[in-house]
Amino acid sequence: MQKVFDELTNAFRRADGEISYEAFDRIVRKHATLLEDSETIFLLLQASGYPIEETVSGYRLSTMFTPWPKQEYCIVDIETNGAKPGRSQVIEIGAVKLKEGEVVDRFETFVACAYLPDHIVRLTGIEPVDLADAPSRKEALTRLRRFLGDAVFVAHNAGFDYSFLNASFQRFGLGPIGNPVLCTIDLARRTFESERYGLAYLNEKLDLGMQAHHRAYNDALATSKVLLKSFENIPEYVKTTDELIRFSKSSRKERKKN
Repeated sequence: MQKVFDELTNAFRRADGEISYEAFDRIVRKHATLLEDSETIFLLLQASGYPIEETVSGYRLSTMFTPWPKQEYCIVDIETNGAKPGRSQVIEIGAVKLKEGEVVDRFETFVACAYLPDHIVRLTGIEPVDLADAPSRKEALTRLRRFLGDAVFVAHNAGFDYSFLNASFQRFGLGPIGNPVLCTIDLARRTFESERYGLAYLNEKLDLGMQAHHRAYNDALATSKVLLKSFENIPEYVKTTDELIRFSKSSRKERKKN
């Protein structure tokens, strides 16, 4: 599905946010199985969190029309018992939803786990007893999928959280993550100066007031404060959510052009 997400997003950007039914069919037909038609894929895209909407004449990408201050952002952080999703798992999930500068919803859970290495216990402070009666991986991930909705997926070093959760979702039959992704490290580097951009360093530098590091909910909340700090310095030419995401990935040279 990642190829579908990428091809559709590129098509929407070339067409100023809206494409016809025919254009949509041409893209998705290349990736459909015998059991999937265009309408089924449209529903699967929506279920994955991809922000696609049907219009009178086709489809549109909502992030290309939503002003970035009005967008809903889901800031996610996870703790795991290892670095690779094929051989390790999520042990704690924390998330907050942010809209118009305010936290509008919260999510926090441990995840049942049979193996917790000593170095993870030392790093996080999470003990095996904390996970003994926690929700199963499928239950916790299903709840997170519902919580995400079609909000923008935000994380500090988003590549890790996104890729780990994306693999975990697919392992348990929950499909891929189609939500647009925004990395607060990328955005912070483009909006304010700092010697380093690690979350622990920014927590101290920006006086975010968060005590625990390597605990999912507190780190998600700290990340939301980094995001709000970046929002103070978004250039005026960045209007929509899609423009914000592209700005976060732009080079310094590209930013000067604008």
